Amino acid sequence: MTATTDGSSGSSGTRAPAATESTDTRSALVHAPDDIHEAARHAAERSSAYLLARQDAEGWWKGDLETNVSMDAEDLLLRQFLGIQDARTTDAAARFIRGQQREDGTWATFFGGPGELSATIEAYVALRLAGDRPDDPHMARASAWVRKHGGIAAGRVFTRIWLALFGWWKWEDLPELPPELIFLPTWAPLNIYDFGCWARQTIVPLTVVSAKRPVRPAPFPLDELHTDPKAPNPPKRLASAASWDGFFQRADKALRLYHKVAPRRLRRAAMNTAARWIIERQENDGCWGGIQPPAVYSVIALHLLGYDLKHPVMRAGLESLDRFAVWSEQDGLPVRMIEACQSPVWDTCLATIALADAGLPGDHPALVKAADWMLGEQVVRPGDWSVRRPGLPPGGWAFEFHNDNYPDIDDTAEVVLALRRVKHPHPAQVDAAVERGVRWNLGMQSANGAWGAFDADNTSAFPNRLPFCDFGEVIDPPSADVTAHVVEMLAWEGKAHHPRTRRGVRWLLAEQEAGGAWFGRWGVNFIYGTGSVVPALTAAGLPPSHPAIRRAVRWLESVQNDDGGWGEDLRSYLPQGQRPGGTPMESWIGHGTSTASQTAWALLALLAAGERDSKAVERGIVWLAGTQREDGSWDEPYFTGTGFPWDFSINYHLYRQVFPLTALGRYAHGEPSADRSATRKGG
Repeated sequence: MTATTDGSSGSSGTRAPAATESTDTRSALVHAPDDIHEAARHAAERSSAYLLARQDAEGWWKGDLETNVSMDAEDLLLRQFLGIQDARTTDAAARFIRGQQREDGTWATFFGGPGELSATIEAYVALRLAGDRPDDPHMARASAWVRKHGGIAAGRVFTRIWLALFGWWKWEDLPELPPELIFLPTWAPLNIYDFGCWARQTIVPLTVVSAKRPVRPAPFPLDELHTDPKAPNPPKRLASAASWDGFFQRADKALRLYHKVAPRRLRRAAMNTAARWIIERQENDGCWGGIQPPAVYSVIALHLLGYDLKHPVMRAGLESLDRFAVWSEQDGLPVRMIEACQSPVWDTCLATIALADAGLPGDHPALVKAADWMLGEQVVRPGDWSVRRPGLPPGGWAFEFHNDNYPDIDDTAEVVLALRRVKHPHPAQVDAAVERGVRWNLGMQSANGAWGAFDADNTSAFPNRLPFCDFGEVIDPPSADVTAHVVEMLAWEGKAHHPRTRRGVRWLLAEQEAGGAWFGRWGVNFIYGTGSVVPALTAAGLPPSHPAIRRAVRWLESVQNDDGGWGEDLRSYLPQGQRPGGTPMESWIGHGTSTASQTAWALLALLAAGERDSKAVERGIVWLAGTQREDGSWDEPYFTGTGFPWDFSINYHLYRQVFPLTALGRYAHGEPSADRSATRKGG
């Protein structure tokens, strides 16, 4: 297990850590409500102290953002491709990758999850680059499992692209992605703005890579990862021509033919346009979008177009990638984990809300410092979002340190909620920033009345059907959790009865599942969605007696664990577009080992629904207080955040701190309201 910079533990194994406080503590609390209240207050104080001690001198908080070993493997593959590998980095990364391997030889994409083929292939190749031998026991177990599950041919497209860079896979056996895509107008299907911003930033550089088809000499063969090395890519059966899948498969075949006859001048112009698009979106710190995958592919694409490694754009890009590395020690040796992204704005606004709701005075220096930092992070220039909203003035906040091109609706809503909890010495400055943020969020509402994460009306179904797009969600449709956060923020701003707020409320009510829960797109999963929506609906004026609120309460009570906590496994995510109703995944909905963050989400919903004195809430509070560590923190190896359902899961290491503190604070001090805000400005 790897120690991380925020003092928590990161692991992709299958064993959850035991609580450091004995169950005797919990048992002593169960029958005494006054003692439960005192325990909650004491736990909140310890948690507040823990969080305050970890604030950066500039005012922000950031926990590690743990994903899976694909990030680490692809970082080593990039260094091999560019010829910039060094022994210290390789050894430290390999040490981390080995530490995440499961007993069956595989690697999972989330703690306690099943082995995942593509992650296992990439981890295996990275360890081969680090010097591990195919006949080493841990490597032999991995390769045997890969062969059993279809070999490299069954891996995702992105994995096979990485292998094609070294000749381990044929470019001709990959789906085609022509750079001429950059020329499609915004009204045309499959133009780049039909993709979610994270996919768009990755696909544009990959069109250059796909056109160039580079191959660096492989340092060794990978025959052991094929089911049949003589026929590594058996032909696949085409879907019916009458189906969309069949249509796109045949379109891909046509594009492969086009690759051979593409006019050189047109192709060169397309690649040059793509290069300009990439460079224009490089952030001031050298990264792209504040996330690692687009940065990796952008560096490769520009390098293929002739940008040498000393070029300022390339140098800044490579330096930014180093900032995604989290160094620690394991048995006295260095270990290197790659974060796919960094979350300081998100962590800071959530920490501010948690501390304020736990009773920290609004003018406390830590909160004022946090507010100052957040104010300085507001994005005041247009980005890609303005393609769909050209007349909308900027004013949002991004997730990361540097990402002016892609502020997001979720962060903006939560930052506004955080700022309104701070008694700032310059309230007019806060009011002006909040007004810009509220205006931007209102303008980013989609046509159906709800909100997506980064773009408005990013709902075309075509991108997900491309043969190239077999990894994760590539569009950004509205979701219940983001919509709920915006509705809650608008209610705090005195806009509960604003027509746009009411449209959001109606959309949320229509999206409730039959069982009473809401689907959570960016957290796991129905507990996250429900924990987001219920506080928003009550803030917007729905009474606790409303039938939708009552259904949500009954559902949360029905899925509470015997130990008093709540948990939900990532396998509760259903296949794309499918609602609950008898699938194997349905058995996971609302079920899983109790975690601090998910228990807090359930409690936030129940408290907002007026259930403070219920047995379910008391048992949840007892569980939180009883599992808190002596230093005021909680253990949480389970992944409760989501990038792409199933394909890309996240363990936000600060979730285990901020959400329990928020729930404990609201239990001890009552539900927050806009009327309690020292700086609220009606509207």
